[in-house]
Amino acid sequence: MITRLLVANRGEIARRVFRTCRELGIGTVAVYSDADAGMPFVAEADVAVRLPGQAPSDTYLRADLLVDAARKAGADAVHPGYGFLSENPDFARAVTAAGLTWVGPTPDSMEKMASKVEAKKLMDDAGVPVLSELTPARIAQSDLPVLVKASAGGGGRGMRVVRDLAVLDEVVESASREAASAFGDPTVFCEQYVERGRHVEVQILGDHEGTTTYVLGARDCSLQRRHQKVVEEAPPHDLPSAVLEAMYAASRAAGEKIGYVGAGTVEFLYDPATERFFFLEMNTRLQVEHPVTECVAGVDLVALQIAIAENADSSALLERFAPGATTDQPVSGHAVEVRLYAEDPLAGWQPQSGILSRFEVPGVATELTRPQRHGIRLDSGVAAGDGIGTHYDAMIAKVIAWGSDRADAFRRLAGALERAEIHGVRTNRDLLVGLLRDDRVLSGDVSTDRLDSEDLTALATRPGAVGDSALAAALALAVEAQSARGVQSGVPAGWRNVVSQPQRTSFVVDGGGNGDDDDLIVEWYGGRVGLTSADPEVRVVEAHADRVLLTRNGVTSTYHVHRAGERVDVESGSGHVSLTRKPRFEDPADLVAEGSLLAPMPGSVVAVHAAVGDTVSQGQPVLVLEAMKMQHNVTAPHDGVVSDLPAAVGQQVAAGEVLAVVEGSTAEHEDPSTTPSTAPSTAPSTAPSTAPSTEEGGQQ
Repeated sequence: MITRLLVANRGEIARRVFRTCRELGIGTVAVYSDADAGMPFVAEADVAVRLPGQAPSDTYLRADLLVDAARKAGADAVHPGYGFLSENPDFARAVTAAGLTWVGPTPDSMEKMASKVEAKKLMDDAGVPVLSELTPARIAQSDLPVLVKASAGGGGRGMRVVRDLAVLDEVVESASREAASAFGDPTVFCEQYVERGRHVEVQILGDHEGTTTYVLGARDCSLQRRHQKVVEEAPPHDLPSAVLEAMYAASRAAGEKIGYVGAGTVEFLYDPATERFFFLEMNTRLQVEHPVTECVAGVDLVALQIAIAENADSSALLERFAPGATTDQPVSGHAVEVRLYAEDPLAGWQPQSGILSRFEVPGVATELTRPQRHGIRLDSGVAAGDGIGTHYDAMIAKVIAWGSDRADAFRRLAGALERAEIHGVRTNRDLLVGLLRDDRVLSGDVSTDRLDSEDLTALATRPGAVGDSALAAALALAVEAQSARGVQSGVPAGWRNVVSQPQRTSFVVDGGGNGDDDDLIVEWYGGRVGLTSADPEVRVVEAHADRVLLTRNGVTSTYHVHRAGERVDVESGSGHVSLTRKPRFEDPADLVAEGSLLAPMPGSVVAVHAAVGDTVSQGQPVLVLEAMKMQHNVTAPHDGVVSDLPAAVGQQVAAGEVLAVVEGSTAEHEDPSTTPSTAPSTAPSTAPSTAPSTEEGGQQ
């Protein structure tokens, strides 16, 4: 019997496992890097062990340190979570060799599924449908498009779609380099790329002897960006019963072929045009999207993992699930999950870093466990005040809605996200709301390539009353300033000697990927009669430091104002508006030369593709910055000559630091009337070349 369990992971998955352990009466041990020292999962564990360093290679990827931490803390079992070493058979062997219980499948099963190339051969032998592997040298134009994939790992790294035979060799070489860097294995292979395919996966549980594989239902994870899942739901919508039946049979065959023990997922690519499906891979661990299955199946998958690891009688635990292939599963309602990321979908999914100054999701029924009734579940690894750093991926939380049916679940989740207050960093929240309310998504028209092949501006942009929100912010700041006065506290807020002229408050409006951030000047009056808008259509009803009521054309709206330093976030029925108050006078030290390429976030320079004096074209890569498990091409903002290049390979840079300067005419690339004279002539163009490797997705 397990008495104290160490989770060899971080963030929300560590908190998720701890939650079940507390309910079962099992003690918990956290391990943490220096970057994670203040995170919630560390405080929630009974004891915690420091892993010196910040990079994953120095901490969470060190099997020796993790086993040693378990010994020090008196743990008798290890749960790997997902990511990091969760599917590493050598780590599992090290755990069992130390006399500890491994909460997961056998190392032998993990090893058989570790290589996608070998796994496909094994599944083909078991009668599971697979896509044929293509030899790069023999690929003809008629075979295109093809997908180049890393044999080890996932998460989109080492994965490329090729539509032009002329670049195939170059792409294979690039993918191989990336696979070697990410997974220590340069092996890549090619297979036919299925256009507009759907990603469907089956949750399985193997009994403690590995003799029987139980099917717990399926999930649809087709909405992805860069082969990384974004929206997941259970059960899959509008999937022919015969197809689902065949997927269940294939999943059971896969599990029993390798004597699988514990929780796992068999992933398939479904082609709606032909109603055929193909094996992608088997994840020998718990999935990020496991909450949707827990909601509709009425199970605690972590508790089942622990019970199986303790050699409990799995058949008694799983007797209500079909050990064979059947679509007659005990499903209750519908569940949908979204991954809330600190990222900018309209800027190439660029991850963001910073302090999460406010994080409130309304109507949360439960955290990290299945609700007792239909409602919202929140699985998060961070809380307000925590930092979104650059050492790990940018996922803030998983938000899950469980409803009576699909429409109910989608509506609940969209409403909760829309009303959520998430301040301090840009997120993909607006895109998620747009997807959950999109007619095509609601009708089931989803595919793995949609988010990478369409213009997302309309989906990811909420209207937001920017002007009135900025006015509310200015008025709230004036009231706050009045209350903070040490002298002359009786002078009205915003009062000035020159009453004929309005007050002016300047803000920078966060563009959120809609182009460069915009300058906005708000005009208003303050005095003995109170605060007044300079806009005759707007009347100020009330003004407080945290709440302002404005009436426009007979309609009154409430604006909730939250200030964190010079940043002001305004929430209203029209949406969230993020503002930064500008100083009255610009500090000369803050000015940068025209054509400056600024670091979009803290990171490390991993490549420099130009030198001082080189002529570059607009969009040409100048250097590559690595942060948050992604590489970002920093490109020339316009045609010109590199006049300065302070960045060098290996250098750590701060957000906003000048990486290079490209001199040249920018007249054709900007509108002088909208570009501040003190700002760079154009923002640096950065596009991630790889996706985070938290979780697999897409045509893996």
